[in-house]
Amino acid sequence: MTDATVLSSRSEALARRARGSLPGGNTRTTVYRDPYPLYAARGEGCRVWDVDGVARIDCNNNYTSLIHGHAHPALVDAACRQIALGTAFGMPTESEIDLAELLCARVASVERVRFVNSGTEAVMMALKAARAFTGRPKIAKCEGAYHGTYDYAEVSLDTGPADWQVQGPPASVAYARGTPQGVLDDVVVIPFNDIDGAVSLIRAHGPALAGVLVDPMPNRAGLVPADPAYLQALHAVCREVGALLIFDEVISFRLGHAGAQGLWGVEADLTTFGKIMGGGFPVGALGGRVDVMAVFDPTSGKPAVPGGGTFSANPVTMRAGLAAMELLDEAAFVRLGHMGDHLRHGIERLLHDHGIRGCATGRGSLLQVHLSDRPLRDYRSARPEAAEARRLVAFVQALLDGGVIISTNGLMALSTVMTGDDLEAVLAAIAAALSAIG
Repeated sequence: MTDATVLSSRSEALARRARGSLPGGNTRTTVYRDPYPLYAARGEGCRVWDVDGVARIDCNNNYTSLIHGHAHPALVDAACRQIALGTAFGMPTESEIDLAELLCARVASVERVRFVNSGTEAVMMALKAARAFTGRPKIAKCEGAYHGTYDYAEVSLDTGPADWQVQGPPASVAYARGTPQGVLDDVVVIPFNDIDGAVSLIRAHGPALAGVLVDPMPNRAGLVPADPAYLQALHAVCREVGALLIFDEVISFRLGHAGAQGLWGVEADLTTFGKIMGGGFPVGALGGRVDVMAVFDPTSGKPAVPGGGTFSANPVTMRAGLAAMELLDEAAFVRLGHMGDHLRHGIERLLHDHGIRGCATGRGSLLQVHLSDRPLRDYRSARPEAAEARRLVAFVQALLDGGVIISTNGLMALSTVMTGDDLEAVLAAIAAALSAIG
């Protein structure tokens, strides 16, 4: 860059500077934008201000994690009180017991809890626990479902038509270059919301299968809710073959007071948590049955699955997380659900009024905009075609220009601090964005 170079914004200047110390100027692939991302300066309530001073309504909420929006006074107070006492110790603290007790009280299938620092870690520990408990090597997961960056969990995350077999089950396809073949061999990919297809695959691999990993409403697979019968079938076939049923509720825990399990009425053997549970700080957790979680128990010597984690269960996260969860009573979830319904219905009305084929999927405080009106059942039906993908990029950019932030795949996550006026402002911005893309 020369002295004569004129930059259009401070975000552009920061992006150029970042390229000198970060690969591509980036630490999180999900926040990359071409030609550069907007850099955040601060957040308050349901709004974020970028470094150029522009305020926008945040319907991304750090990829669903900030269910109380930004800088909520109760969470700031809880964190600051603990910071004054110390941020991390080489000792346990009472705070981890408090948050673990809350999780056990809310989710019927959770009898013991283990804390980590992210949803990725929680899923990784769940898969290791399933292998240790069953003595089996393989895991099954749904095609197109995102479960973090553990190499086993990200198999077949973003397959395309070239990877899809006309006949036969979904293939195990690497997401990251260099994924060992042995990883692919130990992952059985099952179709989402297809009872016969999933059950037959689980039975075929049953003797080697440690666990079946499923997100009840996978956002990378269209945010299409699982059919209750599908989850019930997975529960039954896991019992039949002796595998563990693992629910990934890192995101779906924001759907209700007892998470997705409370809404669907299906109990998992192991459940992973994260995001909203940290009160805005890095967090992850794994919970489940006493006998399964005993693989982490060190009281009789080296456990079947040892685990440390320098900042796992740090008291700042635990205290902020406890405050966040205590704010989420039954009434809060009812209100979040009403807000989600209002936006979903409003979006579909606007799509109809603008003559644009599309729909809004999701449940509760989570929704996703699709610019297609074909029936959505699973990853393949929800995956946008090339023209749809280009139109979605234009829609997301138009919303950003109009003062609303959503995820690049159309995902939206609402927060408790949003008001009716905020929702109407979001709908007005969506109407303008739809007009812009024609």
